[in-house]
Amino acid sequence: MLARLQKFGGFLAGMVIPNIGAFIAWGLITAFFIPTGWTPNDDLLELVGPIIVYLLPVLIGFTGGKMVYGHRGGVIGSIATMGIIVGADFALESGATGDPPQFLGAMLVGPLAAWIMMKIDQAFQDKVAVGFEMLYNNFSLGILGFGLAIVGRYIMGPIMGGIANALGNLVEGITDAGLLPVADIPIEVGKVLFLNNAINHGILAPLGAADAAETGKSIYFLLETNPGPGLGLLLAYWFAGKGMAKLSAPGAIVIHFFGGIHEIYFPYVLMHPIMIVSMWAGGIVADIIFVAFDAGLSATPSPGSIFAYLAVTPRGEHLGVYLGMAAAVAAAFVVGTLLLRISPVKETEGTDEMIGTMPGGIPTGG
Repeated sequence: MLARLQKFGGFLAGMVIPNIGAFIAWGLITAFFIPTGWTPNDDLLELVGPIIVYLLPVLIGFTGGKMVYGHRGGVIGSIATMGIIVGADFALESGATGDPPQFLGAMLVGPLAAWIMMKIDQAFQDKVAVGFEMLYNNFSLGILGFGLAIVGRYIMGPIMGGIANALGNLVEGITDAGLLPVADIPIEVGKVLFLNNAINHGILAPLGAADAAETGKSIYFLLETNPGPGLGLLLAYWFAGKGMAKLSAPGAIVIHFFGGIHEIYFPYVLMHPIMIVSMWAGGIVADIIFVAFDAGLSATPSPGSIFAYLAVTPRGEHLGVYLGMAAAVAAAFVVGTLLLRISPVKETEGTDEMIGTMPGGIPTGG
């Protein structure tokens, strides 16, 4: 089950990671040119809305389709994604989005559309007469795209828009109730089950994008990506752990904190589940500080490394962001160390397998 979850998480990551440069470009445009940005510019502000509403979801849909069925799958995935975007009924006002962008919809329909195209080709390509291959290729894709765009506009788009709004309302309701730090409990559980990319890019990043388009920052970008709790956990293993977990922790720290590969620490929690309490401690303490300082980032930092954080921290937000990160490290380290002293990890063959087999004993979760 863990292997399947990891594979699923890796597939979701594969749709987003190749397009991170575009996310960063949008974040920089937002940070500089919105009214509260570094250099406000009404003309360049007009780039903000179309990029986040149309370009980024279409890129994700194209990439997801390409992963399933090459360039042909990418094209049909893009068409299907446009149907979803229009069907979700987004509003653009002064360069800002009215609802969360359809990242989640793109991650679903891009691969699905490509799979349908692949099955149609498998059924009919061998029956195409010689000399008519290009005619078949172009018209089959065009006709399927025609149908999927309509289905997306009238069926899938409203459904995905409703799901996105429901998830957004849930998170915003938690925020309005002053309970945002509590959201760290399900977030950390989902992360160690390799659902981090679905949580971040499917739920939190769209909410953050809507906020950042208006204010230049969002706290939602901080909730899942914060490397502080993971760093504190790994430091606790280095300081108070035993065996392979202790020996591999220093290498994992470098990959996690500087490389931004959070998957590296997931096996350390899975092999000793009580350590999820350490993650909760770090995440909740950090979120309390983020809320107190009204902290936020201009775009989602991906991968979640300290270098990515430096790139997307807007003007005036450094104290709240990095104080929260440091507090997360301290809280996760203290709680993790206590847990390892009270309930040490039992060294077994299964534990060594869970940690991984890369050179130096570094876990292979990333």
